[in-house]
Amino acid sequence: MSPPLLETYRVGRRYGDFVALRDVTLRVHPGETVAIVGPNGAGKTTLVNVLTGLLRPSEGWVRFLGSDIAGAGPVRLAQLGMARAFQLVQVFPELTAAETIAVGALAQAGRGRRMLASLGADRALRARVEEVAAVFGLGPVLHRPARELSQGQKKLLDVASAFALRPTVILLDEPTSGVATADKHGIMATLTEAARRAGVQALLLVEHDIDLVETYATRVVGLRGGEVLADLPVRAFFADEEVTAALVGRRPARGAQG
Repeated sequence: MSPPLLETYRVGRRYGDFVALRDVTLRVHPGETVAIVGPNGAGKTTLVNVLTGLLRPSEGWVRFLGSDIAGAGPVRLAQLGMARAFQLVQVFPELTAAETIAVGALAQAGRGRRMLASLGADRALRARVEEVAAVFGLGPVLHRPARELSQGQKKLLDVASAFALRPTVILLDEPTSGVATADKHGIMATLTEAARRAGVQALLLVEHDIDLVETYATRVVGLRGGEVLADLPVRAFFADEEVTAALVGRRPARGAQG
């Protein structure tokens, strides 16, 4: 097996006397879509923040492409090749879809949002924005304010801005939350196809919709009480009734995909 793209070793994170993460060892390899699941309070958000450099672990280490990234922050990680969808539509609702995607492209190039004024004149930037928009089917709405888009389009736009970073690894934190059930599979299919076309080597997915986890994940990491209770291929995870009952609150659906 090839070396891991992202790995943690015995990571812990404490807030005073409260232990949010304990002894978490995790490896993500090329070609994987790793879903992180668990009940509320399991430590998923803390783990994601450690993995994306927003938090330093209290113990252990976290590495991306062999380099220690503890506390590196999202801008530095974006330059290294890891991206996280940060819901920029909520942060900058008045930006157009094109400007929102450009934020990611500019960050990857080490340029700030102040450079957005050059979007119309910068041919390379404009071409990159149009390229990413086409992958996500957002070409027709590029010049509309993000706040005017449908909820599904907003979700795709959030992720498109992360894809503009040209990431090696991308972390998607509940990419279908707030989206109508009928639209969720369409959005996930678009995201996974976009990742394939963009050359993204691995996806990390935090998702409460277990049907999506069954369909799109290749591996499932289950947290409970800040500890890894399970780290299994998706078929093995959903075949274990005790594990699924503890981590996702129901028995597995029949015919889970492997």
